[in-house]
Amino acid sequence: MFSHFLTTICLIFFIQGALAEEMVYITIGSDAIPSLSQKKIITSKSLKSEKGITLLSVPKSKILEISELMHDKFNRCGGFIYHPSYEKAQEAFIEPTVNKEILADYSINQESIVNSFIQKISSENILETIKKLSSFPSRYYGSENGVSSQNWIKSQWESIIKNRQDARVELFNHEYAQPSIIATIQGTKSPEEMIIFGGHGDSIARGDQEREMKAPGADDNASGIAVLTEILRVIIEGGYKPEKTIKIISYAAEEVGLRGSNEIATRMKSINAKIVGVIQFDMTNFLGSDGKINLISDYTNSTQNAFLGKLIDKYVQTPWGYGQCGYACSDHASWNQSGFIASFPFEASMNGHNPNIHTKGDTLDKSQNTATHAMKFAKLGVSYLIELDK
Repeated sequence: MFSHFLTTICLIFFIQGALAEEMVYITIGSDAIPSLSQKKIITSKSLKSEKGITLLSVPKSKILEISELMHDKFNRCGGFIYHPSYEKAQEAFIEPTVNKEILADYSINQESIVNSFIQKISSENILETIKKLSSFPSRYYGSENGVSSQNWIKSQWESIIKNRQDARVELFNHEYAQPSIIATIQGTKSPEEMIIFGGHGDSIARGDQEREMKAPGADDNASGIAVLTEILRVIIEGGYKPEKTIKIISYAAEEVGLRGSNEIATRMKSINAKIVGVIQFDMTNFLGSDGKINLISDYTNSTQNAFLGKLIDKYVQTPWGYGQCGYACSDHASWNQSGFIASFPFEASMNGHNPNIHTKGDTLDKSQNTATHAMKFAKLGVSYLIELDK
């Protein structure tokens, strides 16, 4: 009888343990803590808070709610960084130090080459990529479509580079279903030095706890991936042979804590990668109220931002300005945290960007079924690549 009682007690503890909520570590802007507490999304005290950043241990099941709040209240996509351990989370409080051995040349003197490649950019190509990616019901990182959409990107990039022996496309697998995709063009003179282009391939819909809601993500972020795809096509088909190694990345799981880019940037840091610059394309096609390209000034590199401004004046010839988006609002933050020079040109001011993102209404018609605005970012990307690759 007593042994039966013990067995029952053990079974109860086993079930309770199995049902115990898995806790994960995130760092988030400290300005979000009152809202998270008010919504009862978090109930425990912060583990650390410094320099406007707070470290929390939160139930894994709350990640989507946190993502929704950061979008709705703070206009931040992602808006926090998901860390694999407490030790890794602590690194968010260490002031990033840029490798002084990596000297970027921010002069602008490749005008004839840049203009010849810019002329090859096609808004129709950008448009077709947005159409295809937004035709997936969702590209949520934990879903089957999240995997198949990334595999589609991989196949497109492979098709573009198929006749180039110096280029390859690879999967970067994570612990969750969706992989990141990395296209690499090997440098001819300084292959150890790299220029990184990135944008996230996943999409999300508010309230999608069951991964079944429509999340076409035409602007967020099919538009950014379409820009990256067109940059790759123009460079490859134009026969450009870079001096430095070029990497173009479609990140997984940005919407749930910059998980894909954080893992890749951390990996690059661990091998002391020589990265000359990083540029992020996340939402490029909604023409906001100010009509400008906005260079995000926080958690980015001011010197490279000024370089981008000069490139816009020279090659894109459209209005631009500076804006802020707060902590971890897109994948550039992962690279900045790891000590790399990063910039994030954005489609509009934070108050004037596409209001339909993270809903089933993030469709191409909100950009008038054109890729006119996104084409400006493709021009900026091509000019950034060629002018920095020297």
